[in-house]
Amino acid sequence: MSRIHEALKKAEQERTSSQGSGVPSALDTATMPPSTVFPEISSPDPVAPAAIASMPSLGVPFSHEALLARCPQLEWKPDLSTMLFMNGNNAAKGMEEYRTLRSRLYDLRDRMPLRTLLVTSSLPKEGKSFTASNLAQVLSRQHGRRVLLIDADLRGPRLHLMLGTFAKPGLSDYLQGVNDEFSIIQRGPLENLFFIPSGTEIEQPAELVGNGKLKMLVQRLEPLFDWIIVDSPPAVPVSDASVLAKACDGVVLVVRSNSTPADVARKARQEFPDQALVGVVLNGMNASSESYTRYYYETYEKKVSTKG
Repeated sequence: MSRIHEALKKAEQERTSSQGSGVPSALDTATMPPSTVFPEISSPDPVAPAAIASMPSLGVPFSHEALLARCPQLEWKPDLSTMLFMNGNNAAKGMEEYRTLRSRLYDLRDRMPLRTLLVTSSLPKEGKSFTASNLAQVLSRQHGRRVLLIDADLRGPRLHLMLGTFAKPGLSDYLQGVNDEFSIIQRGPLENLFFIPSGTEIEQPAELVGNGKLKMLVQRLEPLFDWIIVDSPPAVPVSDASVLAKACDGVVLVVRSNSTPADVARKARQEFPDQALVGVVLNGMNASSESYTRYYYETYEKKVSTKG
C-alpha cells in the first residue's frame, strides 16, 4: 500500500503549499475535476411515477429483460455543471481523467474480483458524490456495460439532486422492507445507467445500513450489472462507510487537495482493510498541476494522431 501512503503524503503537501484554486491532477488511481460544492437545484416531485410504484415481489426471477421492462426510462433534469457526461460536450474539462480512472479500474479488475465499488471520503465536501456519479457515467458509456449507481449516504444524500430526479422510493425503503429491488431502481437518459436513490429520510441510518439487507441487495443485483458504484457517507465522522464496505469488492477514497489534513485521511484509510482499499483519488489540485495534465493529454493525443 506504499503508493497510497505516497498519495496521502502528496495531498498534505498540496494542502500546505497551494497558492491557487483547486484543479485535478493524477494520483494513485486517477484524477478528478475540482468542483465539490454543488449548486442547489430544485428537487423534483418526490412521489414516484405510477410506472415504478407497482413492481414485482422478491420472488420474481432477475434477468436483463425484467430489469429493462420494470425500470422505464425517466426524464431526469441533471445539473449539467457537475454531470460531465450529460452536457453533450465530449471534451469537457475532467472527462479525460475519468476515462483514465475507468482504464485503471479495468486493469485492477484483471487482477482481482472488482464489480462493486464503494466511493467515500474522510470528511464532507471532498467530492465523493461528484466522483461516484461521474465514474458511473463514464463506465456506462462503454458499449454494453450496464452500471448501477447507489446513493447509500442516508445522512446527507445529494445524488438525486445532481441527477435531477426524486429521492424516493429508494435504498432506505428497501432496507426497511417497504419496497422490493425493482421498485427502487430508476433509469435515466444515459443508456445503461441505472440509479437507486437514498429513499425516505430516516432517523437512525447506522442501524439500517448494518441490518444485512444491503449485502443481499448487492448479491441479487450483481448478475444484472457490470459495475455497481456505491456513494457512502464520509468515513471519519460516522461508521456507515466501514459497514457498507463489507458489501463491496473495493473502496476508493477521495481526498481533497488543500483541504483534507493528512492525519484525517490516514484515519479514514484505517477504517478499511488493506486489501479493500484499491486507490486514492486526489481532488481539487492547483492550477499548475492542471496545466501539466492538460499538456500531457494534448501531447499524447497529437502523437496518436500522427501515428494514425
